[in-house]
Amino acid sequence: MTLFRAYLVFVLLGLAAYTLVVGAHHGWNLLPVFFGDIAAMTWPGQFNLDFLTFLGLSGLWVAWRHQFTPGGIALGLVAAVGGMLFLAPYLLWASARVGGDARALLLGTRRASAGAAG
Repeated sequence: MTLFRAYLVFVLLGLAAYTLVVGAHHGWNLLPVFFGDIAAMTWPGQFNLDFLTFLGLSGLWVAWRHQFTPGGIALGLVAAVGGMLFLAPYLLWASARVGGDARALLLGTRRASAGAAG
């Protein structure tokens, strides 16, 4: 779990720095560029569409992990928009809460403990 957490910190710091540089040089209006590439049916658009599906899956997983509670749905929406800039801190927080229990990290503590009892 230590290497996983180190990876998350590395990714978070690198992506945050990269995002700040890109935003400073190209502005913060990402959505027209992002969806414009998709509409143009180009390779950058294909990548963006693929990435968009990963964002959706990330949001669904976070909401599911929290059993689709109102808070879990809210976190899922943030995950779907925030990408790795949300998911890395979320996973750092969640992994700290569950210690080294990868099952609880993936399933959530309630599902992980229910599966262990069954």
